[in-house]
Formats: sequence, structure tokens, C-alpha cells
Amino acid sequence: MSRDARTCPLCARPLGSLIVDAPRLAAPVTGAVTRFLGGAGLLLRGLGLYVRSPGLMLLGIVPALITGALFVALFATLLYFVDDLAALVTPFADDWAETWRSLIRLAAGLAVVGLAGLLGVLTFTAVTLAVGDPFYEKISERVEDRLGGTPGAVDVPFWASLRRSILDSLRLVAISALVGVPLFVAGFIPVVGQTVVPVVGALVGGWFLALELVGAPFYRRGMRLPERRSLLRADRPTTLGFGVAVFLCFLIPLGAVLVMPAAVAGATLLARRSLGQSFVEEG
Repeated sequence: MSRDARTCPLCARPLGSLIVDAPRLAAPVTGAVTRFLGGAGLLLRGLGLYVRSPGLMLLGIVPALITGALFVALFATLLYFVDDLAALVTPFADDWAETWRSLIRLAAGLAVVGLAGLLGVLTFTAVTLAVGDPFYEKISERVEDRLGGTPGAVDVPFWASLRRSILDSLRLVAISALVGVPLFVAGFIPVVGQTVVPVVGALVGGWFLALELVGAPFYRRGMRLPERRSLLRADRPTTLGFGVAVFLCFLIPLGAVLVMPAAVAGATLLARRSLGQSFVEEG
């Protein structure tokens, strides 16, 4: 069956027309700042839903803990060699005066760490979602059950779902790497590289994080990366609010391990909101 021939579980319309009309379905009624804050609030609501299932809490943390230990070791190694890497990418400064050479290599070091942080957070999410797929799928399903179930759910075999998830995650990481290169270069610019670039990096990272995290509820409805990207784009401020909140939490030591399951729950709320389905818990 072609993509356009499939129908939306919410309105029984072809997915192709749904994507075209996505801005209408998710038409904003408040300002961008309010929607951004509302998106960040979805993470807090996800945390609230998640902690009500104590049996899933430990299971949800285990995959993130395993992946987190690996990434912490890799990041610590990067920090140990960051001076050498800064010198490697700035050979043109070898003959400069010591003060200017130190300044440019400090900027280079910060740019290297910033790029590594952006890619590290996105890669951590992709790997953790793959490792903990059964656990996070269960968390997402439990959240949907609390909200009235999943309209039009399709039965997707585990291995097929995992394969699609990995392929889509690789595509997102590759795209984010391409975006990260200009940010890395901009990191050399005095002041701008230490102020504007981190903000842009958080927005870019937040967007890609949101796209990764909503994978499970969209796959459950038979929808792939192009569909979820179009639907989330219809209300970009809300998506960015959620994604940036998760991104900043992931930058805190142990934040990724502790917040990851709640981020999956919050992403389920974001997915339901983007589809026009109820994301308020039934009484």
C-alpha cells in the first residue's frame, strides 16, 4: 500500500491530505511564547504520568543508565584530549602570538565540546531508544491507555519497528551532523560563538530530539518520519518547547538517565496533540 493510500486513524482521511492540512489541524490559538512554554510543560506532564507507574520506572531507567555510562566515558575522553583537538583544527594559529593563539584555541575547544554535546545528546537518544525499545514502547502504550487508547493502532512486528526506528534515527543524526558543522564553524566567532551559537544549538537539538522521541506513538499508528515531521512542523513552537526542555535536561549530569523515560511519556502527549487527539487524562 502506498503512503498516500493509508488513512489517518483519527479522521479516516488519506495521510497525504492530512500532511497538506497539518497547519489547519494544529492551528495555534495562542502566541509563540505561550506555545513554547506549553511544549516544555508536556515534559513535566510526562513525568507526572510516568511516576504513577512504579513498575515501569526502574525498567525505564536501566537502558538509559547503560547507554549513559558509555557516553559519559566517551565525553570524558573528549574533554581529556580537547586541547589537542583544538590545536589540530587550528594549525593556522601555530605562529600567532601566544595570547591570540590561546584565545582562538579556547574558542575552538568550546566549539568542539559544543558540537560533541549536540551530536552526543542526539546519538544518546537514538541508541537508548534502540536498546530500550520494549521498555519505552510499554511506557508510551501505558500513557496512551490512560488517555483513552490509541485510535487506529496498527500491529507492527517488533523487528520491523526496531529496524525502521534505527534507520530513521540514523537519518536524523546524519542531518543534525550536517547542521552542526556550520554551528561548529560559527563557534570560532568571538562573543557570537559563545552566546548565539549555544542558543541555536539548543533549538536545533531540541527539534531533532522531539522528532526522535515521538517515533513510538507514530509508528503505533503506521506513520513514518515524513508524516511526523510534517505534523510537528505545523506547531513548531510547541515542539521546540518540549524538545529544548528535554535537551537542556540531558545536558545535566545524570539528567539523560533520569529524564529519558519521562521524555518518552511527554513525547506521547506531544504526538497526540499534533494529531488532534486528546492528551488530557481521562477521569
